[in-house]
Amino acid sequence: MADQALTAQLQTAGYWLATAESLTGGLLGARLTETPGASESYLGGVVAYQNNVKQELLGVSGSLMAQQGAVDAEVAAQMANGVRARFAKINQLPAEKLIGVSTTGVAGPDQAEGKRPGTVFIGVSSAAGDAVYAHEFSGDRDQIRDQCVAAAMNCVREQLQLLSGY
Repeated sequence: MADQALTAQLQTAGYWLATAESLTGGLLGARLTETPGASESYLGGVVAYQNNVKQELLGVSGSLMAQQGAVDAEVAAQMANGVRARFAKINQLPAEKLIGVSTTGVAGPDQAEGKRPGTVFIGVSSAAGDAVYAHEFSGDRDQIRDQCVAAAMNCVREQLQLLSGY
C-alpha cells in the first residue's frame, strides 16, 4: 500500500530519503515508489541482504557483524548512516537534507543468529541525530516484513517531526 502522506511530508519539509534494507529485501523502497511523484523525495536504496554487501556498500563494520551478527541495533545504525552518507555524496546533496533508514532482522520462519522471527531493528540517521528502534513483531514471514515496512515509515515520520516540526 502506497504511503502518499509520507511522500508529501518529505516533499513539503524539503527532505530526501534513502533506504538500506536487509530483511525487507526492497519492500520498503517498493512501497515508497508506489506513490506518483515519489522521485521528488525518494533517492533510492540498497538491498543489502548479505553481510558482505552491508560491509562494502554501506560501511558496516565487519568485526561488529562477526561479533554481534547482522540482526543488531548497531548494525542498523551503521546501515542507516552508511546509506545516508553515500546517497548524499552520490546525489551531491547536503547530508542535513537527507534521512537514511535501515531495516535488519529475522522474518522467519526459522530463527537466525539465535534470534526469533519477528526480531527487528530499524535505524534512522538524520541531521536530528541517529536512532534505532527495536521491535518484536509476530506473524508469518510476509506479516513481519509488512509490519517492519510500516514501522520504518513511522520512524521516518518521527524524524521529520524532529527536523522540521512537521
